[in-house]
Amino acid sequence: MISLKPDLSMEERDRLSLHMNGGQGESSYANNSSLQRTCVRRTRPLLEETIARLYRDTSPNCMKVADLGCSVGPNALLVISNIIDIVHMTCTCLNREPPTFQFYLNDLFGNDFNTIFKSLPDFYKRLQEDKGHKSGSYFINATPGSFYGRLFPNNSINLFHSSYSLHWLSQDPLLGSLEATSLNKGHCHIVSTSPPEVYQAYLKQFKEDFKLFLRSRSEELVPGGAMVLIFFGRNHIPRTNAFEVLSLVLNDMLLEGLIEEAKMDSFNIPTYEPTDEEIRHVIQEEGSFFLQQLEILITHWDEGINQGGDNSFLDVNVRAEYITKNIRAVMEPLLSTKFEAVINELFIRFQKKIVELLEVQILECATLVISLTKTD
Repeated sequence: MISLKPDLSMEERDRLSLHMNGGQGESSYANNSSLQRTCVRRTRPLLEETIARLYRDTSPNCMKVADLGCSVGPNALLVISNIIDIVHMTCTCLNREPPTFQFYLNDLFGNDFNTIFKSLPDFYKRLQEDKGHKSGSYFINATPGSFYGRLFPNNSINLFHSSYSLHWLSQDPLLGSLEATSLNKGHCHIVSTSPPEVYQAYLKQFKEDFKLFLRSRSEELVPGGAMVLIFFGRNHIPRTNAFEVLSLVLNDMLLEGLIEEAKMDSFNIPTYEPTDEEIRHVIQEEGSFFLQQLEILITHWDEGINQGGDNSFLDVNVRAEYITKNIRAVMEPLLSTKFEAVINELFIRFQKKIVELLEVQILECATLVISLTKTD
């Protein structure tokens, strides 16, 4: 999830201190994040390779793992469960005793950590019943704060994991740029008609943020420590972007007088989907990590609705509703800061737009899956 720089004004902090929809309700992220859950499962082989590589070089008595941008819901505990399984499997193969685990769940202060905490007793019980693990071997804590900056002491973490968080920027990329704002007037994200200056502003912010992220994590990782990062990106094939669709819907509402021009002009969605070349460039320039693997995973927007099966036979309205619920669970807190009065109308229109798109094209997204090792 989005993380903030410490030097932002209080107004910017209030506006950008964001979180997914909390709780366990119909519109919660916990109940509308199956795409992310499917991708976490599909990327498990790379996590296995990363942990096996880490264990060839080190053998920690206490395995300290931080999940950055954990959000809320079952996905956070799925990551923990996967790591426990993989470490135990690796230790068995290497004939080593499994370690004690210390997990740190990180997100911004507004994240619904309470819902995660309430699910921990059942999670610990399942560990004991299903896997025979002792509950005293696992300790789970929350570490709220920005991952665009330091979170932990030097040389203290063995493994960082982050899923669908790093495409969020630390701030509005057009903040303070009147030229870029005027050039992108009527839109709140990069769209097909956006001039190069807008794209460059987003790219510049991403590079600054990602470089700071890498530098902070390198100081916190132990020698030989590793990271697995999963976040939205793009490749050489042009694809429709959910943030672009939201911008187009808001533009329609602006032209119809349903939202104020001043609110639209002061709002930009702070996300950027980098290419693999852009990622490689920042990693090389920052210099603290060796890039072990970089893969691009292509998924459908409605992946997860049918347990990963073929969704093309499903009614297009059912698929559009599923997609809209997932996007709303992620974007509603941010959009409500400016457009709370018309938030329901916004997502009604968004769903209709998705129906139109599904009838003429396949909606796909690209996910970057990266394994990094700290250089000595």
